[in-house]
Amino acid sequence: MPHKTQLYENIPSTCWPIVYSSDYNITFIGLEKLHPFDSAKWGKVINFLKEESLIEDDTIVMAHEASEEDLLVTHTRQYLNKLKWSCVVASITEIPPLIFLPNCIIQRRVLRPLRTQTGGTIMAGKLAMERGWAINVGGGFHHCSGDRGGGFCAYADITLAIKFLFERVEGVSKATIIDLDAHQGNGHERDFLEDNRVYIMDVYNRYIYPGDGFAKRAIKRKIELDWGTEDEEYLHKVNTQMEGALNEMKPDIIVYNAGTDILEGDPLGGLSISPQGVIKRDEIVFEKAKRHKIPILMVTSGGYQKRTARVIADSILHLHSVGLIDKACATHEAQNPELEKMIARKQSAEIWMQTI
Repeated sequence: MPHKTQLYENIPSTCWPIVYSSDYNITFIGLEKLHPFDSAKWGKVINFLKEESLIEDDTIVMAHEASEEDLLVTHTRQYLNKLKWSCVVASITEIPPLIFLPNCIIQRRVLRPLRTQTGGTIMAGKLAMERGWAINVGGGFHHCSGDRGGGFCAYADITLAIKFLFERVEGVSKATIIDLDAHQGNGHERDFLEDNRVYIMDVYNRYIYPGDGFAKRAIKRKIELDWGTEDEEYLHKVNTQMEGALNEMKPDIIVYNAGTDILEGDPLGGLSISPQGVIKRDEIVFEKAKRHKIPILMVTSGGYQKRTARVIADSILHLHSVGLIDKACATHEAQNPELEKMIARKQSAEIWMQTI
């Protein structure tokens, strides 16, 4: 039987299926500035959405930190124990000075925010099945697998969200990952290498990190891009290849890794997509999910410029303006109206099993 978790609690219908917590943001005596990643971008996205009156504090779904038992659904205990060593966390986050700090501080100021974002992705998976769509404003740690981390990714939130759905939601037996971060998603690829229930489409710059040839064997639809790829070519490939992916296997859910490191000028992505191109990309993905009537979970993943938060917020606002995400639709026209009954039955069975 699945373990008891707070990540699958019922969410009030007054909330948008947009998941966030102020605990996402990493601020730690300036050490976070040693990595090009904007470790406060998630809060900035929420503030932009508030300024545009799309959401308010009481309409956001508050993310919960993933517990050790939650993490063990995917991660080995050996790997989680390794995270108790500061040198390991320093290597994964690519912030060398962390090696000199007590691990208790790193757990609280670095890993706890990442565990909370991971919990947010798992929560958003359930919400997507209930409401038709969900967005975790954080997450997308696609370089982490069950037994290893890297590239600022310490927990395998994409794998965890899918495994939670397979275990806990009746009728969810197939998933498609659409990974449009500029980097190859080698973490979830390693996790699902031998799992035919998961179809992976990955569009990435072929010349940059991680170049994981072993993990590439898991990719069902691989689109490798050259340096400086621009809007027209990129959007055409996303449009045609995603349509092909959904025709090849219709999943029960789409997990969309919506990295913004494809933006022109990104120091790590090496592509040249305009802000308008990013917004159009997200529209294409959500439109296809809606047309094929497949619930979609979006996570925000990489993006290494200060303007990244504004682009993410603008894209979410655009999805709303064109009717691809909508609170009324989310709360009243869920793709899977029987989901709550299914989960309630499973939770009742868990409680019963614990009493005998």
